[in-house]
Amino acid sequence: MVTTRSRRVRRPVMYHRWADLTFIHWRYPPELVQAFLPDWLTVDTFDGAAYVGLTPFLMRDVRAPGVPALPWLSRFPETNVRTYARDARGRDGLWFLSLDAGRLPVMLGARAAYWLPYFWSDMAVRVEGERRRYRCRRRWPGPAGARCDADVEFGAPLADAERDGLVDFLTERYRLFTVVAGMPASAEVEHRRWPLHHARLAHLDQGLIQAAGLPAPDHDPLVHASPGVAVRVGMWSPVTPES
Repeated sequence: MVTTRSRRVRRPVMYHRWADLTFIHWRYPPELVQAFLPDWLTVDTFDGAAYVGLTPFLMRDVRAPGVPALPWLSRFPETNVRTYARDARGRDGLWFLSLDAGRLPVMLGARAAYWLPYFWSDMAVRVEGERRRYRCRRRWPGPAGARCDADVEFGAPLADAERDGLVDFLTERYRLFTVVAGMPASAEVEHRRWPLHHARLAHLDQGLIQAAGLPAPDHDPLVHASPGVAVRVGMWSPVTPES
């Protein structure tokens, strides 16, 4: 089971709040997902299956230390396509196949600072009672027009007894992997354990999985939702092999 560690990020370079988030996951063959990872990462699996996640949410209260949150730049939608991997030291984390953001300056800044595959998109997150409506149309860079329209009904909170190993495998991740100027790198994130809810996917029309190069999912996904968490983000550092 994936667990947290207190004070993972002692010197954050960014503060976020990830709000109104839905985790949508599909199983994939591990050998298929491995082909999308750099050779210094190994796909992480659960009961022999790899998982790819589609995670739409609202980014709020984005700011650097000592700087107030600016109204326009501090709040915007985001949608990620992600999978799970381990490095040579056995550390688990996220590998992003794409990240769509609704603010061009944010997209450019994240690409420059973390070398993550960000895209600029027309996006919206609407909260209507227990329903969340997510909309995404990719603008730049291509493929232009890749989309994700999702309507999700938030349900009751998950009880502790319902949080099995797979739930935590899919949600409790506190490290991202990236490649900076050809160098393996990772960054830590810190937040409390996700407060998760049952969720029902009322509608989904998406092409972001296929735009990342994967085949379209051929089965119903696992769906979980969360009102959100406050997050501390650390700066990236080189990933070195275990000595």
